[in-house]
Amino acid sequence: MKRVGAPDAVGTGRADPASGNASPNPIPSAPSATLRDATRGAHLFRLLIAAVLGVAHTQAFAPHDWWWLQLLALSGLFALLAGAPRPRAAAATAYAFGLGWFLSGIWWLYISMHVYGEMPAWMAALAVVLFAGYLSIWPALAAGTWHWLTARHRNGVLTALAFGAAWALSEWLRGVVFTGFPWLGSGYPHTDGPLAGFAPLVGVYGITFIAASLSALLATGVRAWLRRTEPHAARTAGWSAGLVAVALGGGTGLAGIAYTSPIGTPIAVRLLQGNVAQDIKFEPAGIQRSLELYRDLITAAPADLVVTPETAFPIILQDLPVDIARDVRTYMEKTGTTVVFGAAGADSPVDFTNSVFAIGPEQEQLYRYNKHHLVPFGEFIPFGFRWFVDMMKMPLGDFRRGTLDQPAVPVRGIHVAPNICYEDLFGEEIAETLRKQPTPANMLANVTNLAWFGDTIALDQHLQISRMRALEMRRPMLRATNTGMTAVVRPDGTVQATLPTFEVGTLAATVQGMQGLTPYIRWGNLPALAGCVLVLVLAFRARRARRPA
Repeated sequence: MKRVGAPDAVGTGRADPASGNASPNPIPSAPSATLRDATRGAHLFRLLIAAVLGVAHTQAFAPHDWWWLQLLALSGLFALLAGAPRPRAAAATAYAFGLGWFLSGIWWLYISMHVYGEMPAWMAALAVVLFAGYLSIWPALAAGTWHWLTARHRNGVLTALAFGAAWALSEWLRGVVFTGFPWLGSGYPHTDGPLAGFAPLVGVYGITFIAASLSALLATGVRAWLRRTEPHAARTAGWSAGLVAVALGGGTGLAGIAYTSPIGTPIAVRLLQGNVAQDIKFEPAGIQRSLELYRDLITAAPADLVVTPETAFPIILQDLPVDIARDVRTYMEKTGTTVVFGAAGADSPVDFTNSVFAIGPEQEQLYRYNKHHLVPFGEFIPFGFRWFVDMMKMPLGDFRRGTLDQPAVPVRGIHVAPNICYEDLFGEEIAETLRKQPTPANMLANVTNLAWFGDTIALDQHLQISRMRALEMRRPMLRATNTGMTAVVRPDGTVQATLPTFEVGTLAATVQGMQGLTPYIRWGNLPALAGCVLVLVLAFRARRARRPA
């Protein structure tokens, strides 16, 4: 007889001391220590594999340009996520993937902070790790969201498309939140490869959606084929293979469409590369060297257009020595050359801009373009981080922003739209500028100074970014850099000519301007983002439809 208040043996998994009988419906006991260790070990192994896949993902970008490796890396990540028990575990797996991806891809930030910014080595290294940790939040968000949406069904084509949509939206968020840092965006490896044909239609984020979806379809198709005896598995494998083939074939076919057409006659262009060391660039000796060097490079030979790098004259324009200004203007007047040069602007003793100026026979007054998208810490100081910038040896920590409706530079009947360094990461902003210009520019010109990052993969990665912009806009991109990569990029994204890095030189080329608006210029990221949202809405409806009764 059970004592009043005594615990019932039912559910304890132990024998009733009164009867000697075991409980008929025992609740399973807690996992053993061995099982817990095995589960923890499996989770850590999954994180390790994800981090390795993240490093492999980085190798798909320049300088390797192995676009196919990205599909394989994301396919592997998709398989790991599909096996994660909960959204939290999926997010952690993608976070590990992100750490491998970003630590192996943006480590060169350490060079700018420690070598040239003179920040203590330990602090610079910690800053890179923390920044990579922040960037990894976005793939983690994509994975956790996708896992939650597909919790009740993870084998179909819609599931694969939902992965692509979540991944692309997270990449877009990474490119806009806190002014954005879309470097190493997932669409860039496909600057080379069959998916490049989609760039003029949906831009880099649309390619991101397609690439991530194809990766998930590959994993889904292989899994279904291995289980083809199960109901619907063969059909899923067939659909997956078909969609992969259509996307790759469609991108190849789209590459041949001419969205823009030539305008006027080709112009003779000279792009200058001074190779001024960053550690002396803003010192008195470096300033004097830059002034004289770029004066000599500009005036060395006639052309229709001469372009210098960002801050080629590393001073405020009003402080430009009279003899330098006179020599450049005399050269312009005698040769009819339009000269585009980088310097800082000042509208007051405390109001500075990172600017591009131009003089030419078609201009009545000095042209000025002010950089719109500023670099955090380099060109503006986020709230609460003044102490961080003060630790670095950086000239002019705060600049005023330009607008997106600035005109282009006229050169012999065509128009050239400048952008400065980091700005060509933001294709939507360049597209918006072209939409707002009374006469849309026929050519783009990126002026930059990547000497901050030394002889690293940052130079190759930035050239790849410029090539994607040329693809999206179907316009040539001129790149004038301090140390490399100085190049001319054709409207199809291929490199027409380039200079060796870390050498003083001039790249002379004949470049054809283009007219017309691609779908991406007209609509920007809207079609790609709307498509991603639609796919996620369908996935959410499918989740609700499968809710248990």
